[in-house]
Amino acid sequence: MSNQHRYGITVIDMLNDFIGEKAALRCPGADAIVPNLQKLFKWVRARNAEGKDDVQLIHVQEAHRKNDADFRVRPRHAEKGTWGSDFIEALYPEGEEYRIPKRRHSSFWHTDLDLYLREESIDTVVVTGVWTNVCVRSTAADALALAYRVITLTDGVESVSPEQHASGLVD
Repeated sequence: MSNQHRYGITVIDMLNDFIGEKAALRCPGADAIVPNLQKLFKWVRARNAEGKDDVQLIHVQEAHRKNDADFRVRPRHAEKGTWGSDFIEALYPEGEEYRIPKRRHSSFWHTDLDLYLREESIDTVVVTGVWTNVCVRSTAADALALAYRVITLTDGVESVSPEQHASGLVD
């Protein structure tokens, strides 16, 4: 068995309804991580263009149904097929980069993320995106429970407040 690790960088919910002035459920600090993620995307895409596939970008997209139960506790956001549920232009998926739609906090919950990672022999889940204390934390916890190595890019995640961001990182 090889000692070389394979990495799946989960880019969680970098969507129009979370990032920017027109966002329905805006994550105020998220604009600041966009340049960091753009640098990361450029690095991964350059590696992939050279034929190296040990690091993959995985774009996670919250996509709620019209009357989703999530709207009982939060404002309407990221409804499937809407502008709000689409990726922000600055971090848009390219080519064959994998996309995972989800309806709940964890990127693993009722999605095919685990199956995809196993098919690609990826053993390390790298979490980036929004909200550190909600979807990022839930994804990291589930990855750990499924026996993946987990890395959180602290300058690639953000939340609604510094306190909630910090609590998500501590968890």
